[in-house]
Amino acid sequence: MNDSRTTLHHRAEALAATLPPLLVAAERVAATVSQGVHGRRRVGQGETFWQYRRYGAGDAANRIDWRQSGKTQRVFVRETEWEAAQSIWLWCDASASMSYRSSDGLPTKNERANLVILALASLLVRGGEHIAFSGSGMPPGAGRAALMRIAELIETGRAETGGLPAVEPLPRDARMVLAGDFLMPLEEIQATIAAFAARGVHGHLLQILDPAEETLPFGGRVEFEGPENEGRVLIGNVETVRDDYCSAMAAHHRGLQALARQSGWSLAIHHTDRPPETPLLSLFLALSNSGTGANSGTGA
Repeated sequence: MNDSRTTLHHRAEALAATLPPLLVAAERVAATVSQGVHGRRRVGQGETFWQYRRYGAGDAANRIDWRQSGKTQRVFVRETEWEAAQSIWLWCDASASMSYRSSDGLPTKNERANLVILALASLLVRGGEHIAFSGSGMPPGAGRAALMRIAELIETGRAETGGLPAVEPLPRDARMVLAGDFLMPLEEIQATIAAFAARGVHGHLLQILDPAEETLPFGGRVEFEGPENEGRVLIGNVETVRDDYCSAMAAHHRGLQALARQSGWSLAIHHTDRPPETPLLSLFLALSNSGTGANSGTGA
């Protein structure tokens, strides 16, 4: 018996060693979130019973459950659970600006984006959804194979795209989740989102920022270098520009919220000094909605 257990232990370790480290971390985050989520149940055309509710104006008479209604003086209709799998396209910004971190104790924005997106993929396949990585050419797939494929694309860098995803013909009513810092001009972001929305695609934006990008906490004489060949700028006293900088960032946030709202998309903002479970849950719940954008714009 001990030999059998030892053999099983070795096989388990060997199997774990074949998994990309990012996938292991992503599934750990997904497991934490899944403990507090009980499916994506909602009203629809499935056959699984969900709940009774009071009959209301506009309900068809053939939906009335007469047996349940006969138990009280009220009329009830029977609702079923939505069961049809969706196609969900995922995407991470891999441009140079995503490699930034203000402290060695923080992950880069790219590391956090990859972790959250892969953890979301893990949650989605557990729920029976079909997933794909935008721009990779892979068709939507379900189950462990699709998850491993996305993990491989991210780990090997073959899924890397910069800036914004290329607009591709996706099925109407498909979903997209885009994770990036979205610090490019708002006009560029609007053009991309509007192009997808015009095709009937519903989307969710996760803006990932280093906390220093929000507050500009530096002091004194500092030389800043643009990560995407924007050049260098020397500021003699950072404190003198902090208020203007924060005002510009706030204006950018408002603009991003507005353009997402115009297209019926949702937006969440996540800082890399916060736990990854928070944006993961935010995205998962956003995908559980019926397709209308829930533009909270709050931190995640």
